[in-house]
Amino acid sequence: MSKKENVILIIILSTLSLFLISAYIIEYGLGHRPCNLCLYQRIPYFISIGLILSILLIKKYEKTNLLILALVSIASAGLAFYHVGIEYGFFPETFCEANKISSNNNDYKQLLKDLRDSPWSCKNVTFRIFGLSLATINTIFSLGLSGIFTKLFIDYGKNK
Repeated sequence: MSKKENVILIIILSTLSLFLISAYIIEYGLGHRPCNLCLYQRIPYFISIGLILSILLIKKYEKTNLLILALVSIASAGLAFYHVGIEYGFFPETFCEANKISSNNNDYKQLLKDLRDSPWSCKNVTFRIFGLSLATINTIFSLGLSGIFTKLFIDYGKNK
């Protein structure tokens, strides 16, 4: 890969890492509880970080990794879009459904534990940046990444 392409990948790697670190700070530092889809949306970031590191450090299968990165980014955008659809009520809340908590439970300690351990609803957006939910930002960012990785894949080897 050319020096320019490596710089692009380093910038993307830094941004992905910053987004993941921010998600953990928002969760653990600021106390905002993520729903299941929020947690699932981190997985493509970890995969992308690994693939980018592979391209930069191992320098094998670069073109294949770029294609996989484009596909992972498209999947990430789809997952994030689905999450946004749940937030706005366009899609049913299937992957986020809270555990059914028995109303017959008379043990308040068990009830509190059940409430604490049940998944958070995807409709409950507790953190926004410039009025946008993190799922909305992830949708836009992942679509942009899929375009960048697709372009890098198509142009691979043309500058050598």
